[in-house]
Amino acid sequence: MTPTAITFLALSATVIWGGLAASVLRLRHDTRTAPVEDEADGD
Repeated sequence: MTPTAITFLALSATVIWGGLAASVLRLRHDTRTAPVEDEADGD
């Protein structure tokens, strides 16, 4: 592989995995919660 190809491979991997890591971290620190539905109605 040429140095240019290696550079673009490293750059694209950083963008993809960095975006994934940023998304996971943002979701872990998100304080909003989904409304809890009561499943014990029995109907």
